[in-house]
Amino acid sequence: MRLLSWNIQWGRGIDGHVDLVRINRTISQLGDFDVICLQEVAINFPGLPGSRSENQIAQLSTLLPGYSVIYGIATDVPDNQGGRSQFGNAIFTRLPVGQVWRHLLPWQAELAAPSMQRVLVEAVVATDIGSLRIMTTHLEYYSQQQREIQIGAIRNLHRDACSMSQRKFLKEEQGGTFEVFPRPAEALLCGDFNFPATAPEHAKILAPFDDNSTPGFHDAWPVIYPGTPHAPTVGIHSADFVDQPECFDFVFITEGLVSRLSNIGIDAETDASDHQPVWVELK
Repeated sequence: MRLLSWNIQWGRGIDGHVDLVRINRTISQLGDFDVICLQEVAINFPGLPGSRSENQIAQLSTLLPGYSVIYGIATDVPDNQGGRSQFGNAIFTRLPVGQVWRHLLPWQAELAAPSMQRVLVEAVVATDIGSLRIMTTHLEYYSQQQREIQIGAIRNLHRDACSMSQRKFLKEEQGGTFEVFPRPAEALLCGDFNFPATAPEHAKILAPFDDNSTPGFHDAWPVIYPGTPHAPTVGIHSADFVDQPECFDFVFITEGLVSRLSNIGIDAETDASDHQPVWVELK
């Protein structure tokens, strides 16, 4: 199972042009992926630099035939012309999809720092190595406090999902809205986390759970490259939000997937976004 994660900055490259064809071409050149997780995908958002108010979910769906799309909207605001502007994360997959969740993450008032609503998109997919939960997110940039609160919420959601994985099916729940679908404990959590690997937020994600039954997360990079610093995913090309190249984009995997992780890669060449794509392979 091959998964790619990329903050595409609504398709806006370092040259300032929004070009989803270029985004798709870059993905195709990197390989053949079963799951593609994209952050910063917009629908009718004229306020974004370079945007032409395009429906990027529709355009990407056309560019990725054979993939199902799951869109999680974080920001949903009026466009002042009678419509809606939407912004969030998407999972594209050609694997069979089970139940899907769109979790709005906490957004607490913080008067001294800019912030915006964030979302975690979660979907169960059937793979050759069993059912997995795919989760993708994009954490707050300006505020460490907000990021830590969001990480706590994600960890609680993961703990709840692992508890649900042990739940027995009841006949009263079959065939209706109460029907329980499989929600496996094993999961991949990916996205733009807006902190470097040396930040305390990174350690917070990896911290063991205190219930002794919830499988913890492992950073995929040191599993494959132990003792080697993370390859940077931002600041390789011109970027005004970091002082030096850093890794902000991670793939975290649960304990049971560590032995199945066979590779991780980062494309340092493309300038189709202000972030670099990250991909993993499980066998």
